[in-house]
Amino acid sequence: MRCPFCGHADTQVVETRASDEGDVIRRRRRCTDCDKRFTTYERAEIAMPSVVKKDGSRVDYDRQKIRASMTLALRKRPVTIEQIDSSIERIEEKLRTSGLKEVPSTKLGGLVMRELKRIDKVAYVRFASVYRSFEDVAEFGELIRDI
Repeated sequence: MRCPFCGHADTQVVETRASDEGDVIRRRRRCTDCDKRFTTYERAEIAMPSVVKKDGSRVDYDRQKIRASMTLALRKRPVTIEQIDSSIERIEEKLRTSGLKEVPSTKLGGLVMRELKRIDKVAYVRFASVYRSFEDVAEFGELIRDI
C-alpha cells in the first residue's frame, strides 16, 4: 500500500480489526519512510447492478454519489457518519440480494428516501423535494402529511 502522504511504497500494518458485521477489515498502517499513520478499509468487491437512468442510459453504481446525495440532504442535521455508512450498507445489501443486473434510478432513489426517512425526517423532506421534482406546494404538503 502506497503512503498517501509521501508516496513511499513500503508501509507496515500496525493494527487490524474486523467490523462488527465482519464484512469490512480496518487496517492501521505506518509508512516506513515518513513514519505517518493512516487507515485503510478492505471489503469484498461484489458486482453491483448497473443503474438505468430515466433517459435509458446505463451507468455503474457509484457509492460516492449515494454518499454525496445523503450528506447534502443531511447537512447540519444531528446524524453521524456511522449512521450514513450503515444506511448505505443497507441500501447496497438490498441491491445485492435483489439479484438484478440492472436497477432503475427511481428504485435506487426510493431506497435512499426510505433510509433518510428512517434516520432523519428533515433530510427525507429535503431529498424528496429535489428527487420528486414537485410541481406545486400541494404535492410538497402531501409528503409532509405522510410523515
